[in-house]
Amino acid sequence: MNSDYISPYIRRAMDNYIPPNWGIRERVIWDYELLYVMQGKLRITVEDIIYEGQCGDIFLFKPQQRHSIHVTGDKDARQPHIHFDLLEQPDSPHVDISFKPLSDMDERELQWFRPDHLSSPAFHLPSYIRLDNPRIFENMLFVIIKEFEQKLPLYQTRLKGLLIDLLVYLFREHNWNKTPQVMSNSNLLYRVQAYLNNQVHQEVRLDELSREFCISKFYLNRLFKSAYHVSPIQYHQNMRIEKAKEMVQFTDLPLEKIAELCGFTGIHTFSRAFKNKEGVPPSVYRKKKE
Repeated sequence: MNSDYISPYIRRAMDNYIPPNWGIRERVIWDYELLYVMQGKLRITVEDIIYEGQCGDIFLFKPQQRHSIHVTGDKDARQPHIHFDLLEQPDSPHVDISFKPLSDMDERELQWFRPDHLSSPAFHLPSYIRLDNPRIFENMLFVIIKEFEQKLPLYQTRLKGLLIDLLVYLFREHNWNKTPQVMSNSNLLYRVQAYLNNQVHQEVRLDELSREFCISKFYLNRLFKSAYHVSPIQYHQNMRIEKAKEMVQFTDLPLEKIAELCGFTGIHTFSRAFKNKEGVPPSVYRKKKE
């Protein structure tokens, strides 16, 4: 799956209080469900693995993945959750939420399972996630729930963007949690990223970043690559090309001027960098967009 074409569909988004001893027997669902344990305790079983869910835990149930949910303890549990397709399909509005085991489904229902892209190596998220500070995730989740409930004009379009933001945040936080040196330097990394985003008009070198942020250029390069899967210089080059693409597509500026405004030393250097990223030189890209 190409991340450029993610277009989710939210089937349900709701806050939910459930009483002691409440439960859902083992089932499989056709879509994804993202469940957040906000208060209380849940015993959640996913493919025969038992989790004792507590406040702050996040669970991702995937298409055709066996799971069950039961409230434990003597207090209500609160579990805001969303059901969604990662890629909207023509039948997305007509597919309901399943409470059935696989063995009880008919032939028509067996055709409703969505592709499980969130188990692929490039976009993998596990069934159980524990963040160091889930408050940001919690706030983002409730923005989605409020938007879904209010159903203001163009709410479906806004929901797509909100869910993409939530999944990107979850993906980054989960992966950064697996890399302690990235987590401990997250503020520095955000500052470096912001600096690069604000320098699209000129070339930036690793030595400059090292001086600006008082850090070894070798360590910075390794740290940034661990967090963003690309070096800081390549990241900056990509940002400059993205800015150039906008100018090529939406202005009549000569390509030489665009190269200058994006910090390239000349039209040939600019054209070569543009082609390396987009597959065609800027002159051809402009003609394709006309």
